[in-house]
Amino acid sequence: MALLPIFLSLANRNVLLVGAGNVALDKIGSLLPTGLRLRVIAPEALSEIRTLALENKLEWIERPFAPSDLDGSFLVIAATDSPQVNAAVYQGSLARNIPCNSVDDIPNCDFFFGSIVNRGSLQIAISTSGESPAVAQRLRREIDAQLPDDLGPWLENLGELRREILATHPRTEARKLLLHQLAQRPLCESATCPSRQLARAPLAENRGKVALVGAGPGDPDLLTVKALRQIQSADVILHDDLVPRTILQLAQPHAVVVNVGKRCGTKIITQEEINALMISHVRARRSVVRLKSGDPLIFGRAAEEMAALREAGIEFQIVPGITSAFAAAAAVGCSLTDRNSASNVTFSTGHHAQSHNHAPLPEIEDTTRVVYMPGRNLTLLAEEWLQQGLPPDFPCAVVSHAGQPGQQVAYTTLAELGSLPPIPAPSLLIAGWTVANSASSHSTTTDAQIAV
Repeated sequence: MALLPIFLSLANRNVLLVGAGNVALDKIGSLLPTGLRLRVIAPEALSEIRTLALENKLEWIERPFAPSDLDGSFLVIAATDSPQVNAAVYQGSLARNIPCNSVDDIPNCDFFFGSIVNRGSLQIAISTSGESPAVAQRLRREIDAQLPDDLGPWLENLGELRREILATHPRTEARKLLLHQLAQRPLCESATCPSRQLARAPLAENRGKVALVGAGPGDPDLLTVKALRQIQSADVILHDDLVPRTILQLAQPHAVVVNVGKRCGTKIITQEEINALMISHVRARRSVVRLKSGDPLIFGRAAEEMAALREAGIEFQIVPGITSAFAAAAAVGCSLTDRNSASNVTFSTGHHAQSHNHAPLPEIEDTTRVVYMPGRNLTLLAEEWLQQGLPPDFPCAVVSHAGQPGQQVAYTTLAELGSLPPIPAPSLLIAGWTVANSASSHSTTTDAQIAV
């Protein structure tokens, strides 16, 4: 059965309810909060319904149903224990073009009551087209348990702020982007609330943007929250061939989704063409997600794309993903490190860029070294690496609070690593020639927040 899910305003509308037993009382509980004018027809009524009539919350007419009772009604519900009466109510409504619901009687229904989850102005209605109300109720309980209790007040504040934005900002893509940003942010009553300040600041010109996003190993449940938000808000998604459809389906309906990957060595598009696509879309003021399988910084040719974007003067951010190595280790049930047998991790690939412009690096230098929790004094580590044969100008970066609001990045070289001023823990050390590309676009030591 094809149904149109709609939310109907009943404020000040005439609605007829035939029946005044337990089923009718259940429907009254859903109907009265809508602000309708409710008339109940029944020869007898439960005490609760009688009380509501005495309180003028509804009108109870103490007699059997007559077809003329339907006249002037906007909506009709038949909730008696008599199939014959319910059928007569439906047929009379049908003749008058009035939508009617006969409770638990699918053939005599124009609409169905959903199972509702409420959080203030937020309503989630679940319908099984009358096939199994019990299933709808089970789903309602599951959804209700997952939604925060303060969602209603938050939505009320958001609605107030949205109306303010619509009244003060012109209709532009920048305004649309702002509304989407606010829908993902916390909001409080305070006038100094960062979200309120963002809404009241002058709109920045939409210059387009690029996000290099990790899609993880393929399971949508393993996407980061930030990756999901980027995918759902992008105008253009340029994705690897290994990114599954289940993740691509998370994009907005109007998004342009383009496969720019390769499979079994067969290229659909060259890397230079991918770079040109990103740049052209950004210059057309579109938000672009370059969606990569796993993590964009692990064998995803992100270095080439970042270089192209930097050369074109285009800002970008990186959204890390769960790299396939971690997913594979989880599937096998092993740890990549072990205090007794494995204190080092090296990521490598069977393919290496072929270039005749550079002499091959010594093997000891052809590695990016990642050190978790390196400590505050890096002197001994620097001396050890120098003794191993690493050059003094080997690039290093120490990252504090990676991916968090207080993130700091300090760039240096192996020779100067020991004298680097301590930065707050937790920190992580990355050393390798690949660090030089990033260091060249920043000062030696920076406390600026880097987008990840």
